[in-house]
Amino acid sequence: MRETSPVPADKPYQPGIFEGVPPVARFVLFNLSDPKVDAAAIREALTRLTPLVDGSDVVVGIGPSLAKALGADIPNLHEFPDFSRGDIKVPVTPGTLWCWMRGSDLGDLLHVTRKVQKALAPAFTVRHAVDAFRHAYKEGGHGHDLTGFEDGTENPTGEAAEEAAFAHGLGEGVDGSSYVAVQQWVHDLDAFEALGDEERDHHFGRRLSDNEEIDDAPETAHVKRTAQESFDPPAFVLRRSMPWMLSMQAGLMFVAFGKSHQAFEQQMRRMAGHEDGVVDALFSISKPVTGAYFWCPPMREGRLDLRRLGLGVT
Repeated sequence: MRETSPVPADKPYQPGIFEGVPPVARFVLFNLSDPKVDAAAIREALTRLTPLVDGSDVVVGIGPSLAKALGADIPNLHEFPDFSRGDIKVPVTPGTLWCWMRGSDLGDLLHVTRKVQKALAPAFTVRHAVDAFRHAYKEGGHGHDLTGFEDGTENPTGEAAEEAAFAHGLGEGVDGSSYVAVQQWVHDLDAFEALGDEERDHHFGRRLSDNEEIDDAPETAHVKRTAQESFDPPAFVLRRSMPWMLSMQAGLMFVAFGKSHQAFEQQMRRMAGHEDGVVDALFSISKPVTGAYFWCPPMREGRLDLRRLGLGVT
């Protein structure tokens, strides 16, 4: 069984966002099968999809272009910006519909993916799928990147997590929703392994041995570049990133949920050096190859609340 944090039944958000990362997952991106697919066909496909989405085993995100195709105005939703700066490349790869399949067995997730695929056809087609997993770098560990460093150490918890990850005060059909940034990062593990122990620690700003923050780490350290409380306003997000691998290529599926995209944008701009010219050391051992934003609708009566897309809950 997957380890989860209990989510009260009266909460309006997709509970998988609040729960910890599962043992295995699939990140599946769908596109419209044809640019000429009309809004009626899209709504029919989404209507077939909703019974398959509990918000826990399957988390769904709507891309800005899909909202636009349905004539929906979702507050604060827009396409992923271009954060590139000089030699630092941060790709923009807009997506239409995003699904995070969560579970404990990849075979089961393949069957879930097929059910979702059939429900969305013929309006949608699979564009990309990435299999991911929870990595325990050492005995008793959990939620580690393939470099061995723990991911999401600074995640807010409890009410602070709800405040950071979910929209509120924006009205029915939006409150309880979440705005997610999704990037696939490819690691250069040879470059990382070539670093000395102290260099590795200074790249991240934490000690690999005990995960303690290093006070005198260089300004390029990832922890210093992204310290959530150091921004104005503070840039808190709820990270649910997971390692991935395909043959001998591997990296991190970076996934960050917020009450808007603002906090992620503050962090990404600083990482790329837009504020002060200082580039996050992470770019020397890893690089993003995708970048997209999605809006994760709230839940209502146990199903996705798609009122803002013109669909009622039946």
